[in-house]
Amino acid sequence: MSSSANGSRRVAIIASHGGLDEAYPALILANAARQSGIDAFVFFTFWGLDVITESKIDHLHVNMVGNPAAPVPTMLAGLPGMESLAGKMMMKQMQELELPTVREMLQILDESGAELYACELAMKMFKREKKDLVSQVKDVITAGDFYDLSDGAQIIFT
Repeated sequence: MSSSANGSRRVAIIASHGGLDEAYPALILANAARQSGIDAFVFFTFWGLDVITESKIDHLHVNMVGNPAAPVPTMLAGLPGMESLAGKMMMKQMQELELPTVREMLQILDESGAELYACELAMKMFKREKKDLVSQVKDVITAGDFYDLSDGAQIIFT
């Protein structure tokens, strides 16, 4: 694990996917880092912006088509309503396990001191402004800013 100049452990997580099933790995890794006393920040880019976009956060779906681990054949996965059904099934399982929602996870991360950032280029590409994001997002930064922030940190791409 990488350390900063002051000796603290640091992790930088890049979240580039926006499906419900794809959002949790980054959020869980960041939460585990904070619980272990590791400084953490998450950089949301491309479709990962959906995870921190106010109008989308509560409507994330499960990507079934092209997912080799999907429990149904690709031909069926592409049928209308399958992603929605898979998302509902996943949400039910998460409730049974008492996992926080994505919105709750972002709040937990914010309260624990994790820092959440949006990618400036992706924001421009998807025509989003900072006001479109959830309040836990600290700032919109460039890829160069990401490198500056992640200096000395372990980088994880999800």
